[in-house]
Amino acid sequence: MNSRFFFLSVVLFLSTCLCAQTQLKKVYDEQIDPLQQIDSAVKKAKTEGKFVICQVGGNWCPWCLRFADFVEKDSVISQCISDNFVYIHVNYRPKKKNGGTTPTSNNEPNSGAMLMQRLNHPDRFGFPVFVVLDGEGNVMHTQDSSFLEEGEGYSQEKVLRFFNNWTPKAVMR
Repeated sequence: MNSRFFFLSVVLFLSTCLCAQTQLKKVYDEQIDPLQQIDSAVKKAKTEGKFVICQVGGNWCPWCLRFADFVEKDSVISQCISDNFVYIHVNYRPKKKNGGTTPTSNNEPNSGAMLMQRLNHPDRFGFPVFVVLDGEGNVMHTQDSSFLEEGEGYSQEKVLRFFNNWTPKAVMR
C-alpha cells in the first residue's frame, strides 16, 4: 500500500510539472530560418534606430519560455524592449545534428553551426542566452541568463539593468 501511494505521488508530481511547462506559450517559430530572421530584424532595427535582442533558445527550454512569459507580463520591461529593441526569439535545437534549424536557401547542411558562428557561439552560456546586435548586425554583447534569475524565475531589477545598459542611448553616449 505504501509503494502504491508513493507511485501515485510521483506520477501526480510529474504530471503537475509537465502541465505547468505546457501552459507556457510557445514563442519560438521552428519553421523559419533563424539566419534570415536575424537579417530581417537587423534591417528593421537599423531603420528604427534600435538594436536587436536575440533570445536564443527553443520551445524545448522551460527557462526560455519562462523568460518570454515574464517579459510579456511585466509592462515596465515590455515597454523598455519596445522602445529600444527589435526583440526576436531565435530557435535553436542543440541536440539535433544541424541545430534543428531550417536549411538555408543554399541547402546548407549545418545551419545550426552557422547560427552559432554568426552570433559568436552564445551556446557556451546555456539557454536562454541573449545576444545584442547593433544596427549593422554586429554582436555587441552576449548575456548569460543565469545572472538575471531569481528563485524559480527572473528578477525585474536585474533584467531591467541588462536591457537599460544596452539601449542605443546608453551605448551611443
